[in-house]
Amino acid sequence: MSQHNGHGHPHDTSHAAHGHGQGAAPGHRHGDTDFDWDAMAPVLEREGELCRPQYEAAARWIAGLPRAPEVRRILDIGSGPGVITCLLAEVFPEAEVVAVDGTEALLERARARAERRGLGDRVGTHRADLPDDLDRLGEADLIWAGNALHHMGDQGAVLAGFAALLRPGGAVALVEGGLAPRHLPRDMGMGRPGLEARIEAATADWFESMRASLPGTRRETEDWSALLGAAGLRPHGPRSFLLDLPAPLSDSARDHVVAEFTRRREMLEGVLAAEDIAVLDRLLDPEDPAGLRRRPDVFLLMARTVHVGRRGGPVR
Repeated sequence: MSQHNGHGHPHDTSHAAHGHGQGAAPGHRHGDTDFDWDAMAPVLEREGELCRPQYEAAARWIAGLPRAPEVRRILDIGSGPGVITCLLAEVFPEAEVVAVDGTEALLERARARAERRGLGDRVGTHRADLPDDLDRLGEADLIWAGNALHHMGDQGAVLAGFAALLRPGGAVALVEGGLAPRHLPRDMGMGRPGLEARIEAATADWFESMRASLPGTRRETEDWSALLGAAGLRPHGPRSFLLDLPAPLSDSARDHVVAEFTRRREMLEGVLAAEDIAVLDRLLDPEDPAGLRRRPDVFLLMARTVHVGRRGGPVR
């Protein structure tokens, strides 16, 4: 399970395909894929660091909610290489934070990152395949699931499982939905205008196929507040957090955009029209003046939405 930037809904292609700027899919067993998750770790780390402002703002919002309980133990579901795990440890300085993922190589990266940041005494790891291992995670005051729940077939059942792990007053924070990222002008001067809108539509179809293939999948109306309520939690929010990186991008942000378009090009081969694939090939050509590496108008704009549900009980 590796959650991804990173980042989720139909637009969450990087996470859905390989895991959340944080990691990948908790319900997926990586051994069933051809992905080299150890090799992917630097990509996931870069994505998590790039999106850190969004995640930090979200975590500080949760920490500042009125009548919030003392947070002593946090589960980071689908932690990947631990970028957000360490951020949570910094925002909640009294808490033990457990990185939960299905890939040992990524958990090793999480442990190393925590040591480098002086957090090794408060950051632990737990290898688990969810939802099967849910009851082995132990109690928590906060369960953070960033772009992870939509990789599990029966989302309502998993939410109920999360709720059962919460201590009185504890909360589940879901990063789900938001707005698809945009990187280029609608008319970029080549091909038919609206390429990213067509990529988003094709990705939405891919997302539906992914959901349909999950074990025990159930269709749910994506009213996350209602789903949290059905799990016995009091909804709070939602709230969205913007990432706005204007042109010209930094080298690291540009690297991220190139990696995202590379994944989309691979994923949508045979799905997009030949004209659009040809444009993607030009965008990915490092020598093309109109490519992502050289054009001055590449930006990154996206929003992530956080939904919080709290278990009833004593609060401070």
